[in-house]
Amino acid sequence: MASATGREERPVHGGKAASWLSKVFELNPAAINWPRAVMALDIMLVPLVVFWAIGHEEYLLSALFGVVFTALADPGGSYGHRLSHTGIFALIGAGLTALGFGLGGDAWGWLVLAAFAVTLVAGLGVMFGVHRFVTAYLLNAWFIIALSLAASFDHDARLTSHTWAQALAWVGGSALWIALSFGAWLIRGRHDQPQPFTELPGDTSRRKLTAPLIMFALIRAVAIAITFTLAFGLDLSHGYWMPIAAIVAIKASLDQTTIAAAQRLAGALIGAAAAALLLLIPASEHGLRIFVVDRGLEVVALVLLMHGVAIRFWNYALYCGIITAAALILVDLPHPSNYAAEGERVLWTLCGVGIGVLVMLLAGLLTKRTAKKRLHNSTHARSA
Repeated sequence: MASATGREERPVHGGKAASWLSKVFELNPAAINWPRAVMALDIMLVPLVVFWAIGHEEYLLSALFGVVFTALADPGGSYGHRLSHTGIFALIGAGLTALGFGLGGDAWGWLVLAAFAVTLVAGLGVMFGVHRFVTAYLLNAWFIIALSLAASFDHDARLTSHTWAQALAWVGGSALWIALSFGAWLIRGRHDQPQPFTELPGDTSRRKLTAPLIMFALIRAVAIAITFTLAFGLDLSHGYWMPIAAIVAIKASLDQTTIAAAQRLAGALIGAAAAALLLLIPASEHGLRIFVVDRGLEVVALVLLMHGVAIRFWNYALYCGIITAAALILVDLPHPSNYAAEGERVLWTLCGVGIGVLVMLLAGLLTKRTAKKRLHNSTHARSA
């Protein structure tokens, strides 16, 4: 329709951008799960209170990731099957925790090599089924966090972190979930139980390691190695935010899409900005006040994790933002900040997320190209 001036009206260029943003932040109200979130908070409060009582908050993160990731790895079914699966998961996690914190003070080349090797092996875990691939991804993410956390502890003379104690904290967190699941199994009459997080893949059927799957695992490993090389090889201040952001941004599957990449990027940046602002609070505090503020921020991080559990399928971008903010607060809480440090944290987070998203987009393009090539070869063979 023409306007009063006789000129044809043109669509506003911002229409596509608004439509794209609406997809990134599209909400699904029916997917909110508050009962599960409250249960998660109840469980996480146990290690929080324990480490408050003994005065060793530097081990809190290992325990929290132990309990949360073991719950995510629980396959459901008979309790014997669940116990064997979560028990093996806990032991492997303890070994990776010991390796990560043991290497934290070594030369940066060892960190790069270890991160590359663990990420590559985790990526190849898809051959044992999608569910085991997801559990391997969880262990991979924790190992990257443990390496980064250990390296940051090594540069802080005020903190003393023992490798064996970090591994024990992880085992304690895993054991907490195993004990709670055992109690729930007894209360419910010792019947088989469904997978606690039914949204996660439960398929355990083995897959053949094809060339695209191997290439995908290799690309992920190279991406993580690059972030570690940049962060620790160049000795960047707060550079460990880069590999943590990268492992958060890298999707645990090959079905990478533009919207999913944008959601991860937006969420990671929102979470990094929120964490940076919150970490400025204790920067000017001293003595008892900084102790109280730090404990308060630990509670804030747990409440954020609770909300992350609740809104996982409500909106993926906001979920990524909440989880990123909580993890970065807990990782960086022992280090007082200033505005320059917060700028560096956001910058390295942006770099890490950018590397992770770019790598996943390349992996997606590689998969599509391989599929088209197979289709072309199949069509050519039929015509011949």
